[in-house]
Amino acid sequence: MEHVLLSVHVLAAIVFVGGSAVASSLFPRYAPVAGRVAGPATPPGTERNTERNAAVAAVLHRITGGYAVFGLVVPLAGIVLAGVQGRMGQTWIVVAMILTAVAGALLATQIHPRQRQALDAPDDGRRLRTLAMLAGVYNLLWAVVVVLMIVRPGEQTGA
Repeated sequence: MEHVLLSVHVLAAIVFVGGSAVASSLFPRYAPVAGRVAGPATPPGTERNTERNAAVAAVLHRITGGYAVFGLVVPLAGIVLAGVQGRMGQTWIVVAMILTAVAGALLATQIHPRQRQALDAPDDGRRLRTLAMLAGVYNLLWAVVVVLMIVRPGEQTGA
């Protein structure tokens, strides 16, 4: 049973957390910016970013949200696995759960809603810079969780 739970936990993390991390990171690159449209009529050298594409940004927004919902499997499987293994009280598990909750809250309350706002009402790019920073924090939180899962500081069972 532990192997199944661990497999579900790791695979869901790779696919769903990884997918939401990549989509949230790429969104600012493609999201529209007010007053800056590059195209055939734009004089060479004046386009700010030729990759801007609202349709691609909309797909990245849907991926961010959809994968985040499916990503709930990751902490659920992780909690069940930690319970089965008798590790719920270990510090590295508790810290990983807290960081996971912070990352999820950041995605649900800041990143995903701000992406919607950026699609609905493009601004001069400030919102996108903030989104890029928030995506970086989101990814950093997950990187720390991965390191905790590998290093397991203070583990009592000595795997």
